[in-house]
Amino acid sequence: MFGTQSKKDTQFEYQTQILPNLRPSIHARRANLTVKFQDLYGFTVEGNVDDVNVLNEVREKVRKQGRVWWALEANKGANWYLEPQISSITQGIALKSSLKFSTLANAITLKRLIRKGIPPALRPKVWFALSGAAKKRSTVPESYYNDLTVAVEGKVTPATKQIDHDLPRTFPGHPWLDTPEGHAALRRVLVNYSFRDSDVGYCQGLNYVAALLLLVMKTEEEAFWMLAVLLENVLVNDCYTTNLSGCHVEQRVFKDLLARKCPRIHAHLEEMEFDVSLVATEWFLCLFSKSLPSETTLRVWDVLFNEGAKILFHVALAIFMIKEEELLLAHQVGDVINILQKTTHHLFDPDELLTVAFDKMGLMTTYTISKQRKIQEPAVMAELDQRLRRLNSSGNTDDEKLGTGVQAGADSSPELGADATALMGRRTREDNVISDWSAKYFVNLMNSKTGLRQDSDDCDIAWTQQSESSRVLGST
Repeated sequence: MFGTQSKKDTQFEYQTQILPNLRPSIHARRANLTVKFQDLYGFTVEGNVDDVNVLNEVREKVRKQGRVWWALEANKGANWYLEPQISSITQGIALKSSLKFSTLANAITLKRLIRKGIPPALRPKVWFALSGAAKKRSTVPESYYNDLTVAVEGKVTPATKQIDHDLPRTFPGHPWLDTPEGHAALRRVLVNYSFRDSDVGYCQGLNYVAALLLLVMKTEEEAFWMLAVLLENVLVNDCYTTNLSGCHVEQRVFKDLLARKCPRIHAHLEEMEFDVSLVATEWFLCLFSKSLPSETTLRVWDVLFNEGAKILFHVALAIFMIKEEELLLAHQVGDVINILQKTTHHLFDPDELLTVAFDKMGLMTTYTISKQRKIQEPAVMAELDQRLRRLNSSGNTDDEKLGTGVQAGADSSPELGADATALMGRRTREDNVISDWSAKYFVNLMNSKTGLRQDSDDCDIAWTQQSESSRVLGST
């Protein structure tokens, strides 16, 4: 929706620093030169001259990849990439050796092409088709989204209140998202989905995901259906529901994979008593949209919508693997967080990340990850049940204890304290269980006093559920 197809050359704003006495080397001058510019999707990026060179190289790669896709469209037809999916669905069978060789060849070609990146101009069409969003929309009347928008207009729920609170904090300063028009479009997508699925309602983190979908897709309605297929088909169940059980499971699976794929890092972090969920939770809930540069995030999403949620584990592990030696030298929690944040924010070349994610990770299939999830689910549900019983038996004791800790944090960070207090006020013992990792997140964040996260929405873990709405329109 935002003007993503601009072909204007990158504009730079140079801010040089005054350097002392001796004339520094060229390398030193380049390292101390701050560059600001807008990327393809309108986000302001800050980096040094080397970062700019990387981004220019990435843009050239995108152009070359675009020419490959356009050539295939010319040779095979506009929708050639749909052939494997159409064959398997319409014939009611999986891809087998009995199918035409051309169909299998297309499937292999498509997977390789998508891993190298979908051109921005084709990304909306390819995503919508391959993710299943088009099929999902076809199962309801054409007026579904407009009817839903009209039906929920003016309704006030805990979900809508939290959405309104989060709108101005979603990519502030973006030339379209941070405008009345952008806020209105994002609000409609999030509110409409909160009424479509009362089990999810609204969860913080979805605002960033939906915002990026709005920038990529051609229409607001398509962004809504992409969000729907993402939550209902692509990601693991219950990642965004009230007790976040799916998120718990993903974090446990990720820790197991980190121990197997990066044993040295895992052992070092265990010795430090560093919980990787402190950084990985945001990665999984926001699908890297707050951590990685926009084009790198969208390259991850290219694979996500074609191959599924296993890409999230590949990428998370790759981030740790890229900085293995540096992480092994860190001995403070704040240093680990700093290293990982700096790394993710400057991964401007998607190929640098995805080459490690796919070529240096070893075999890691959707099937093996699903098996790990099934192993972890009983332990997660037992922990959540135990916590719920503890809360029910102790009355407000746990609330008061956690509330005291939150108030202590409010002394040093008023925004954190206000948001955390609001979180405690919204919770009920039966319907909204604060997960163990979120409580640990607050405690560690306040005790470490690293000051790494100043904006309150980074520290916020406030999920709201709209209990009065039904799956589609509810009482409307």
